[in-house]
Amino acid sequence: MTAQRRDSTTDPNSTGRADPAATETDPARGRGIGWVIVALALGGFGIGTTEFVAMGLLPNIAADLDITEPTAGHLISAYALGVVVGAPVIAALAARVSRRALLIGLMIAFTVGNALSLVAQTYPTLMAARFVAGLPHGAYFGVASLVAAHLAGPGRRAQAVGQVMMGLSVANVLGVPAATWLGQSLGWRSAMALVVVVGVLTVAALWRVVPDLRDMHTTDPRTELSGLRSSQIWLTLLVGTVGFGGFFAFYTYLNTALTSLGGVAESAVPIALMLFGLGMVTGNYVGGHLADRLGDKAIGIGMAGAAVSLVVFAALVSTGWPAVIVTFFVGCAGSSAIPGLQTRLMDVAHEAQTIAAALNHSALNVANALGAWLGGMVIAQGLGYRAPSLVGAVLAVAGVLLL
Repeated sequence: MTAQRRDSTTDPNSTGRADPAATETDPARGRGIGWVIVALALGGFGIGTTEFVAMGLLPNIAADLDITEPTAGHLISAYALGVVVGAPVIAALAARVSRRALLIGLMIAFTVGNALSLVAQTYPTLMAARFVAGLPHGAYFGVASLVAAHLAGPGRRAQAVGQVMMGLSVANVLGVPAATWLGQSLGWRSAMALVVVVGVLTVAALWRVVPDLRDMHTTDPRTELSGLRSSQIWLTLLVGTVGFGGFFAFYTYLNTALTSLGGVAESAVPIALMLFGLGMVTGNYVGGHLADRLGDKAIGIGMAGAAVSLVVFAALVSTGWPAVIVTFFVGCAGSSAIPGLQTRLMDVAHEAQTIAAALNHSALNVANALGAWLGGMVIAQGLGYRAPSLVGAVLAVAGVLLL
């Protein structure tokens, strides 16, 4: 927590202060960055929708391709693997590419990957398509965060990052339920078609509103890869992996915990998921403001809040609707740490900001797998569906201690 903060809007060889000339002449700042943030968040909305909608449509996909549901579940892993692999590789290889061109290229690749999913007729081709769709995920969020922070300037970087990440949160509130309903009503391919449409709209929006960003520093593959030698980058990624592992331990088994322990009707579970998503939207907004004012302390506050809310959920899960309400606070507290974590990575990375920012989303996907595995393990040991939330609280506390 003592690592020196670095302003990502400055040239690496500067004294650390933003260039007033650049601020005055930047066309995005001249007309406000609101539409740029909206365009960047729209891409996050599409990515969040495609990442999570497959979970709700596994029975439909399995029936259509004549495979078992557990086999169809490997499609989730294929996408996650694409995220983990694509983030560092693309960030390094595209280090010299202008940030505007890279954003547009990544969203085109994302759209093509989902279009391939739309037309895939066999399980192997769908697996390959999901892997391709996942490749741009981490790099897009990493570059989008850097661009948002650059345009926002000192004092508002984390807020801008949080607003970009809000696209992912809104996807949980609106995109995933809408795409799931569409997929169940018209077939799972219609959900993929919706994502393709969002991808095309995002490409057009990025082309229209994102400025040239000629004053935004680019590096080279060797410089980006040198960041992998930084202990601060790896420790910060570990904070995210462990701390957010608790987030996903809770989320993975939320449905069964509410229905089996709380007596909540299956039809009411979407309300809990929507409250969780609304909490994430709120958390990203609040977390951005906290991170700009408190720095790394905002990460610790968010993870500590997540630990407390997870314990409260475990205590109330048998009561039904009170536990449903607590899901909002779990989503809010956990996601409030994300803007601070993203900006910390950008700060400690120095010249390797692109690969560090992108690796954050690889870490979050590892956290997803870690949380689901640990949650499943305690259930298999006979500790019941209350236990994953307590495991989540322990992981959140561990994240704070690592920080």
